[in-house]
Amino acid sequence: PFSFPLLLLLFLVDTEIATVRLEPVQLSVSPTCTGDNATIHCNHTKGINYFQMYWYRQVPGENIKLIVFTTTAKPDHDFGDFDKKKFSATKPDAESGTFTVENLEPGDQGLYFCAVSQHSDTDTCGTYFGGGTKLTVLDPKREITPPTVKVFQPSSKECRNLKDEKERKKTLLCVARDFYPDHVSIFWQVNAKNVTKGVATDPAARLDDKTYFITSRLRVHAEVWTSPGTNFSCFVTFFDGNKTIIKDETVFAVEGMFMWNSEIT
Repeated sequence: PFSFPLLLLLFLVDTEIATVRLEPVQLSVSPTCTGDNATIHCNHTKGINYFQMYWYRQVPGENIKLIVFTTTAKPDHDFGDFDKKKFSATKPDAESGTFTVENLEPGDQGLYFCAVSQHSDTDTCGTYFGGGTKLTVLDPKREITPPTVKVFQPSSKECRNLKDEKERKKTLLCVARDFYPDHVSIFWQVNAKNVTKGVATDPAARLDDKTYFITSRLRVHAEVWTSPGTNFSCFVTFFDGNKTIIKDETVFAVEGMFMWNSEIT
């Protein structure tokens, strides 16, 4: 049968609700053919009354879809229109369950979610979702490559015509590019302290030929940008299937001079 090397990456998307969790947080396996499988584990602390579990998938460009409904009340799981040869699930007890994607292929990529409820009605009032697990089946012809990071200083023309100094703001731009796969996240620091106010990051990395790129912007008051000695750092975390690598670049206020570029593994 036709086969080709694949690398499967699973990692937890940071939307976790404390009472429902998916495991493992990060997993890397190296399947050798299309017959390999990927299994996701889900458990919760809502109690034994929440014995019904749902597994959803959201593939790029499509809405989230329910794949299977499981319950401890009956052994047969409801897969609806989905093929039981492609997906399987277990429900050994009220507070745990597993979901398996069989015969992995590139089309299986997407976000997979687990949810639990006390009843069969899947409205959000009685259903609790766990964090999504991102499944990526890598192209064997592409090399796993960490990103390069560049921070661009604000334009000197930005907001210079505003008369009210309190309204004047400056925008720093962070660009991470030339990485594969798209398992990245970005955060900013000002003077070595994490900041979230004024941060706007692309919702997802975009493919540029054979690698990905993503951008993030940090908007600060002009007086912060012109405070001597203040530094602004953009950190990009990248999961290569085995470990997380952090790349960053820092610029100084006013001069906007390059300070350093580093890599942490």
